[in-house]
Amino acid sequence: MLRVENLSKTFNIHILDNKVINAFCDVSFHLKRGEFLGLSGPSGSGKSTILKCIYRAYLSSGGNIWFDSAEYGKLNIATAPNHAILNIRRREVGYVSQFLKVIPRVPAIDIVAEPLVTKSRLSLDKARTRAGELLERLDIPPYLFDAYPCSFSGGEQQRVNIARAVIWTPRLLLLDEPTASLDKDSIAVVTDLLKELKYEGTTMIGIFHDRIIIDSVTDKKYEMNQGVTVHAAQ
Repeated sequence: MLRVENLSKTFNIHILDNKVINAFCDVSFHLKRGEFLGLSGPSGSGKSTILKCIYRAYLSSGGNIWFDSAEYGKLNIATAPNHAILNIRRREVGYVSQFLKVIPRVPAIDIVAEPLVTKSRLSLDKARTRAGELLERLDIPPYLFDAYPCSFSGGEQQRVNIARAVIWTPRLLLLDEPTASLDKDSIAVVTDLLKELKYEGTTMIGIFHDRIIIDSVTDKKYEMNQGVTVHAAQ
C-alpha cells in the first residue's frame, strides 16, 4: 500500500541567512494494506514532518513515497502533480492533526458528516445519522451536535477531529498525536475505533507518545533515532 524510500527533508531558514536544518534523512519503510506503523523517537526527530511529507503538506527534499492509489495505481507522492495529490486527499488519504481546523460556525455534526457526503456520496440525512452515532460513541452528547466546535473544550474538539477523520474509512490514514489531549476513557474509545478501521483495511501511520497505545494498536514501529523498523509481537 505504501513504500517510503530514502526519504529526506531539509528546511532553509531565510531569517537566519538561509541556514539549513535537516529534519530527517534516509527514512525507509513499507506497509501492506491494513497494517499500522507507529513512528517513535524523541521530540524534534522529524516524526510529524514525515507525515506532512506523505500527505504532501511539505515537499520532500529527496527520496520516494510510493502509494498504491485506487485511482492512479502506483503513484509517487513526492513528485506527483498537485491535482493528483488533491484527488487522493479527497478520496483516499486522511490526516488527523493535533488540532481541529474547520470553517467557523459549522455545527459539529455537519463537520463530522461532511466527508460521507462529499467522499462517499451518502445523503445528508444518512450522513448526519452516522455522524451522530459516532459522536455519541466518543462521548459528545446530542445537545452539542448543533453547537460550534470553537466553543468546545480541547478534548471535545479533538474527538470531533477524530470522528471526522475515521467516519469515511480512508485507504490511508495519518495520525499526528490524535490522543494527546484526551482522557483515559476517550483514548480507549479511539483505540477501539482505530482497531476497527484496521480490520476494515485502512492502512495507518501514527505518532503516539504513550508507549502503551503504540503497543496496543500498531503492527510495527519505526525508530527515528535508529532508522530501523521493529515488528510488534503477535
